[in-house]
Amino acid sequence: MSVANKNVKYLRKLRGWTQDEFATRLGIKRSLLGAYEEERAEPRIDVLEIICDMFKLTLDELLRKDLSAETGSGNYLAKRRALKLAPVVTHIPFVPVKAAAGYLTGYADHEFIDELNTFTLPMVSGGNFRAFEILGDSMLPTPSGSVIVGEKIEALDTIKNNTACILVSRNDGIVYKRVQKSAKTKNKLTLVSDNPTFQPYTIGADEVLEMWEAQFIISKTNTLQSWDVGQLVNIVANLQQQVDGMKKGKN
Repeated sequence: MSVANKNVKYLRKLRGWTQDEFATRLGIKRSLLGAYEEERAEPRIDVLEIICDMFKLTLDELLRKDLSAETGSGNYLAKRRALKLAPVVTHIPFVPVKAAAGYLTGYADHEFIDELNTFTLPMVSGGNFRAFEILGDSMLPTPSGSVIVGEKIEALDTIKNNTACILVSRNDGIVYKRVQKSAKTKNKLTLVSDNPTFQPYTIGADEVLEMWEAQFIISKTNTLQSWDVGQLVNIVANLQQQVDGMKKGKN
């Protein structure tokens, strides 16, 4: 077994995580993690970078040093216990609305990401997270100005229909929508708003630069969202149109 593959398995066991738990934190499938540990595949560099951040290691240490050899059998349990109890602080980069335009070109630039302000949440440990400020009423009752904390989605086939996500694309910029996939057109995604006055629309999967599954919503406590009569009328009319369309489709 190569050093990197061996270290991935060793670090998972050191934390006491199952393959499912570790794969979720890494944003990959359990089967892929199994392939890494069984040396049927070489770990991707982006996965190794997440592991380095998670365990405070350098990439050189992970690739070249047998980490298990440094721990004798006598103190293995003590080191595992200490590592499990030690807090894993995850710094979450924050993308405000004013930085959205720059993010479209700098999303993959480590220097750009390093310049963003970060914060931590006590319930977030490990993994690849990012926070985005959203504006508009398309996802009401989530109010405009909320901050959506999302976890990176590495592959579209890992998400379920109607999952709320932040999508980053060249044409639409940064949007917060629910994602629906079609079995017939795998290269298309339908984006749906929680506010029914906004019509769903379809984009090509190849247009998506990044996708982050929403995990937490942060909004001001004094923000009160209310529906006015005009909004309610539009909602009812919109729903009636959809019902009429469904009836015509059956005839």
